[in-house]
Amino acid sequence: MLKKRIFIFGGSGSGTTSIGKAVCDELGYMHFDSDNYLWLPTDEPYTVIRSAEEYIDLMGKDLSNNEKWVLSGHVSHGLGDVYLPLYELVAFIYVPHDIRMERIKKREHERYGDEIFIGGSRYELSEKFFDYCVEYDTGAGRRSLKEHEKWLASIESPVLRITNDSFEKSVRTLLEAINA
Repeated sequence: MLKKRIFIFGGSGSGTTSIGKAVCDELGYMHFDSDNYLWLPTDEPYTVIRSAEEYIDLMGKDLSNNEKWVLSGHVSHGLGDVYLPLYELVAFIYVPHDIRMERIKKREHERYGDEIFIGGSRYELSEKFFDYCVEYDTGAGRRSLKEHEKWLASIESPVLRITNDSFEKSVRTLLEAINA
């Protein structure tokens, strides 16, 4: 049975947004990313968080006004859990720590160039972000592999686990699960 409402998540740098977009392109679904609800659009991106009420309201409008969608990103810890009954499939994307951190650093450099290095305007923000991403694997932060596993064990939606060692394979695996 074709699944129409999919939530895809994992640690930063695991590929959830890219995989979600590719699946939507293939199926003609709408793609929504939780970062677009969480962060206010500012000159310095990813620095000002919306209120929980606005986050939930904006996400709800998009999810309820579209029949077929993929939501990528992070919505546990209560934010967005109100929409959990909508998910026909939850896909958890995992990438080993060293590969994930390499991807994150490459992405930051692609976005901000040399400004992420010592003396650059984004150096401190980037270092703080890298530290936050390291905490995912150590379990020290709220958004951690440990917390994701705990959340997955608590939900009733079908769960697909993907180790994203190949983008094409990950997209194909998710597409097969959607069409199963």
